[in-house]
Amino acid sequence: MRRTAPPASPASPTSSSSSSRRKAATRLVLLVATRKGAWLFHGDARRKTWTADGPHFLGHTISHLQRDPRDGRTLLAAAKTGHLGPTIFRSTNLGRSWKEAQQPPAFAQPSGGLPGRAVDHVFWLTPGHASEPGSWYAGTSPQGLFRSEDGGVSWLPLPAVNDNPQLREWMGSVQDGTPDGPKLHSVIVDPRDAKHLYFAMSGGGVHESRDGGASWSTLIQGLEVVEGFDPGTVTFHDPHCVRLCPAMPDRLYQQNHCGIYRMDRSGSTSASPAADVWQRIGRKMPKRVGDIGFPMVVHPRDADTAWVFPMDGTTVWPRTSPAGRPAAYVTRNAGKSWQRLDQGLPESQAWWTVKRQAMTADALAAPALYLGTTSGELWIGRDEGASWSNIARHLPEIYAVEVAELGA
Repeated sequence: MRRTAPPASPASPTSSSSSSRRKAATRLVLLVATRKGAWLFHGDARRKTWTADGPHFLGHTISHLQRDPRDGRTLLAAAKTGHLGPTIFRSTNLGRSWKEAQQPPAFAQPSGGLPGRAVDHVFWLTPGHASEPGSWYAGTSPQGLFRSEDGGVSWLPLPAVNDNPQLREWMGSVQDGTPDGPKLHSVIVDPRDAKHLYFAMSGGGVHESRDGGASWSTLIQGLEVVEGFDPGTVTFHDPHCVRLCPAMPDRLYQQNHCGIYRMDRSGSTSASPAADVWQRIGRKMPKRVGDIGFPMVVHPRDADTAWVFPMDGTTVWPRTSPAGRPAAYVTRNAGKSWQRLDQGLPESQAWWTVKRQAMTADALAAPALYLGTTSGELWIGRDEGASWSNIARHLPEIYAVEVAELGA
C-alpha cells in the first residue's frame, strides 16, 4: 500500500496566512562540494534562475557542505587542505565569511592495545536532533565518528565507535580498496529520538545505537556481499548510502555495493535488531542496467518513493553510467518496480557517474531532484526527475550536493 502524507487543506482565496506568504517567498540554495572547492547556487522560488556564489576554498578538497536547519544560516564545510590538513570550516552568515574549527575531528590516543590512527579527511556531516541546538556529527576516513555540541567549533571522538575493538576489527585495513580510503558515512539521527542513531561504513556494515552512541548493534541481515566472501563477516559489507524515510522513520533504504535494499523496522522500540531484515528491491531493475550505484534519495513525504542513479558495476567496475547513457531510476511502490528517468540527460557518450552524497531532492510541493557528476556538471530534475536540465558545467569533480530552503 502506498503511504503518503494527507493532503493539506486548501487555503481560502482571500487567505493571507503567514504560511502562504512563507511558501511564496521560499528560495533555494544548492550546496555543492567539489574536489577543488565549494559553490553555492541560489535559486528563485520557481527554480528557474540560479546564481553562482563561489568558489569558496578554491583548490581545497571539500567532501561535504551542510546547512544547519535549526538556525537556517550556519554552514559547515568538511575540508582537506594542503597546509591545514583535514579540518572543518564554519560560517554563520551563509558563506559570506568562514572560520576554521578550533578543534577539528582527531582520533584520541587508543587504548587496550589498539593501533593509533590519524584522520585523513572528514567525509560526512549531519546536524544533530532539533532538540539539541548546536549538535553535529561527523564521519571520517579512516572510519571514525565525532560529535560537536557547539555548532562545529570543537569536536570530540565517540569512543564507543572509534575505540571499540569489535568495530575496529570490522573497519578492516586502511587499504580496503576504496579509492580514497574507507569511509564512515550516512550518519542519521531519528527525528523522533535524539538518542537513536545510525551510521554505515565502507566497508564494515550498518550500525545502530539507541543510547546516543554509547553502544551499537549491527544491521546487516539480508545484505549480500561480493561473491566468494562470507556475508557473516561484517567487514565484507559495503553500504554506499543509507537513508531514513522522513514520512515513515521506521523505513530505511540503502544503496549498497551489492544492490538496492529496503528495511521496514519492526518498531521504533525494537530491542532485537536481528529481527529486522534488509530486502533486496533492486532485483526489479532492468538487468542490462543492474542495481549497483552510490546515491540513494527518498521522497520527503512519500515513503514508497525513492530514487537511485545506477552505474556500471561489472567485473572491472568502470564506475561510469551504464553504456554511457546516464539516467536516474524511481520506484513509487517501495521497490516493486522501477521507472527510468532520462529526459534531457545525454543520450550517449556520457561516461560519468554520481557519487553517494551528490544527489538530493528538495521538499517543495512538487519536489525536484539535483545531482552533481564526476565530470563537474550540476543538473536539476524537475517534477520528481521527469525532466532534466543543466544548471552549471565545467565545475571540478562534484563530491556532494545538498539543498536548503531559505526564507525571504
